[in-house]
Amino acid sequence: MDHSQSESQSGYSERVRLTPYADDYSSGEPGTLPAVSVVMPVLNEEKHLAESVAAVLGQRYPGGFELVLAVGPSKDRTEAIARQLAAADGRITVVPNPSGQIASAMNAAVKTARHGILTRIDAHSLLPDGYLRTAVRALLDTGAADVGGWMAAEGITPFQQAVAWAMTSPFGVGAAANHTSGEPGPADTVYLGVYRREAIEQAGGYDESMLIAEDWELNYRIRAAGGLIWFTPDLKVTYRPRATLLALARQQFRYGRWRRVVARRYPETVNPRYLAAPVVTALNIVGLVAGVAGLVALAGTGPSSWLTLGFLIPVGYLAGTAAVAAAFGRQLPFAVRARVPMVLAAMHTCWGAGYLTSPSRLARRK
Repeated sequence: MDHSQSESQSGYSERVRLTPYADDYSSGEPGTLPAVSVVMPVLNEEKHLAESVAAVLGQRYPGGFELVLAVGPSKDRTEAIARQLAAADGRITVVPNPSGQIASAMNAAVKTARHGILTRIDAHSLLPDGYLRTAVRALLDTGAADVGGWMAAEGITPFQQAVAWAMTSPFGVGAAANHTSGEPGPADTVYLGVYRREAIEQAGGYDESMLIAEDWELNYRIRAAGGLIWFTPDLKVTYRPRATLLALARQQFRYGRWRRVVARRYPETVNPRYLAAPVVTALNIVGLVAGVAGLVALAGTGPSSWLTLGFLIPVGYLAGTAAVAAAFGRQLPFAVRARVPMVLAAMHTCWGAGYLTSPSRLARRK
């Protein structure tokens, strides 16, 4: 069998897989950029996986790269799609992730990955062209342990577009640079992340007891060991928000629940931004309870009918979300702007409820 036949059967030769494509190489740039392992946790991503993988494979990066898909036990055709993609492109490797959790997926992918720079990408995200080149340059220029950018949420339906607006607005998730962008510089965490392999290994890998916020927790340990986490707005990654109110509510509840785990483990990291949603949620609950008690009093002879004033708290909050949509969402189409108050209320309330009800047992390391 000649060499060309061997390459055809394997999909890609070792040289093609691990070194630059001729049309990706720039003579004005050093040819010594290191090879990269892109790792992607995957679970129930039938709708998005092929699109996300295509965005990775389309990268023009002179150092060469591989893509490791850590696939959990999905309820749809995700695993079949992943294996079809791997069969069609020799740069892709599929590894099993029996737990289905992101932290264990990342650890499995890191063990399989061959290169010294590891780039995390989610199956809900789309890498822009030039992402790997920009990220590795920043990693080398800053000496950081991890560099990353921000989650540029973009929706397709009016509901998704409302969620995207909220996710990239200080009124939705606060002013964190990994959601709203900002100036380059040191950060607590970044979206996704491009890591030096030794930084992950020296930190002990991802904590598999963290079902959410596993990247934040890892970055905290890297920073505690003296590593630098660097944010750059040049790394803008498209993210597809949840498509339904129920899916968004579940997502935000889990985020809040696991943010409380972080707060319990590392109380020095708590700041007003994390407490805003729980405080608002608690006040709204108190107002509703007081208002209902006041209505009960009105139905009888109780002297506490003034408690109906408690309804002013949730009503005032809802009026505030409507005012935010009207004042700051003027550029949005009406169908999107009309959904913003509902989206903000769902995000704040579910995140806050998750934080308030998070059981202390979750903070125990396994």
